[in-house]
Amino acid sequence: MRRLLLVLWVAVLSGCGGSALERGPVTLVFKYARILGPADPVPELLREFEAAHPNVRVRGEALPWTSDEQHQFYVINLEGRSPGFDVMMLDVIWVPEFARAGWLLDLTPGLHPGELAPYFPSTVEAATDHGRVWALPWNMNVGLLYYRADLLGKYGLAPPETFDELARQVVRIRAGERDPALDGYLWQAKQYEGLVVNVLEAFWANGTRLLADDGTLFPEPGRAAEALGFLRGLIASGVSPAWTPAADEELSRRAFGDGRAVFLRNWPYAMDLFQARDSPVRGRVGIAPLPGFAGGPRGAGSTGGAHLGVSRRSRHPELAVDLARFLTSERAQKAIALGAALSPTREVLYHDPGLVRSRPELPALHALMRAGRSRPVTPYYLLLSSTVQPEFSAVLVGLKAPARAIGDARLRLSHFLDALR
Repeated sequence: MRRLLLVLWVAVLSGCGGSALERGPVTLVFKYARILGPADPVPELLREFEAAHPNVRVRGEALPWTSDEQHQFYVINLEGRSPGFDVMMLDVIWVPEFARAGWLLDLTPGLHPGELAPYFPSTVEAATDHGRVWALPWNMNVGLLYYRADLLGKYGLAPPETFDELARQVVRIRAGERDPALDGYLWQAKQYEGLVVNVLEAFWANGTRLLADDGTLFPEPGRAAEALGFLRGLIASGVSPAWTPAADEELSRRAFGDGRAVFLRNWPYAMDLFQARDSPVRGRVGIAPLPGFAGGPRGAGSTGGAHLGVSRRSRHPELAVDLARFLTSERAQKAIALGAALSPTREVLYHDPGLVRSRPELPALHALMRAGRSRPVTPYYLLLSSTVQPEFSAVLVGLKAPARAIGDARLRLSHFLDALR
C-alpha cells in the first residue's frame, strides 16, 4: 500500500505540479527581423541561452522585412490568439497599442529595483504605458546627418547647423566638383513610416509637432505647413533629387554609399556599411545632428529602434522573460553591437573601449541619441501615421498645397479619433 501511494504521489507531481522542464523539452519561439550588418550574432546568442537552460530550445524565426509587414503579421496572429511565438521584436511605436490590446505580458511585477536604470530614458518611456512596463529595450535608433567629410574638408566647410547652410553647401560643392551625377541631400519621402519620421523632424526643427501633450492635432498648423513646404522646396530646387518621393532608407543609403551624394539623413546602421572594406566611401563619412531652421530650435533626430515583448499567451512566460532579459543584457547587446549594424540601448556601451575601437562613432552617437525625440507615444500612433502619409506625400510630389494637406489631415484625424474615444 505504501508503495502504491508513493507511485500515485509521484504521478500527481509529474502530471500536475511538475515544471515544463520536468515534462519534456521546451521550445521557445523568438520572432525578429533580419539583422543588417557584417554578421547576425543572434543565432549564437540563442545557443548560449540554451546552454544555460538545459532542456530548452529556442527557435529564431524571421519577420517580414518592412515594419508595416511586421505589424500586419503580429496583428493577424495575435488577434487570432495564436500561441505560435513567445518573444517578439517590436517597433518602439507599437508598445502602447499592443499593451492596450492585451497582447503583451506585463513585466512590471518581475522587475528588479534599478533594472531599467542602465537604459536610455527615452527607451524606457517607449516601453511604458500607464505606469506599467510591457517590453525591454533591445536596440536604438536616431535620425542623423551623414556627410562626405572629404568633400566638406576640400571646400573648408563645417557640417551645417541649419538647412539654409546645407543648401548653400550643396550648391558650392556641386559647382566645384562639376559632377552632374552628384546629388545634394538624400532623405526618405516614400509614402511609408519613414516619410512621417522625416516630416516630424522638420516639424520639430520649425518649433512645432503633430500631436501636443493635451491631444491637440497640429497645434501650430502654420508652422507645420511651412516645414512641409520647405521639404517640397528641397526637391523642387534640386537640392534633393527628383526621385526623393520614392526613397526609403536603403535606396537613399545605397546612393550615398556609392559616392553619389553630399548629405544623407538616415539611421546609425548605415555607418557600419559605409565603413565596410569594399565601400566606395570608406573613411570619408562623418556624422552630425540633423540641421535646424535659422532662428529655431536645434535639429533633433527621431528616436526609434526595437523592444522585446513577451506574448501574453506564451506557454512558458517565465522562460520567455528570461530570454528577453538575456538578449537585452549588457553582454548580449555588446555582441550585437560588434557583429551587427545595431546600436545598444544601454548607455554604458557607447563608451566601452572594445566597442569604441570597432565603432569609433559611438561616443558621438551617444550624444545624438540623448538629444533625440520620440514620435507621439500613443496607442493610436499607427492610425496617425497611416492617415497623414498620403497627405504629406501629396505635397512632396507637388499635387497639394501644404496648408491644405495639413488642414485635411487634421480634419480626418479628428474624425477618426473622436470615433475611437
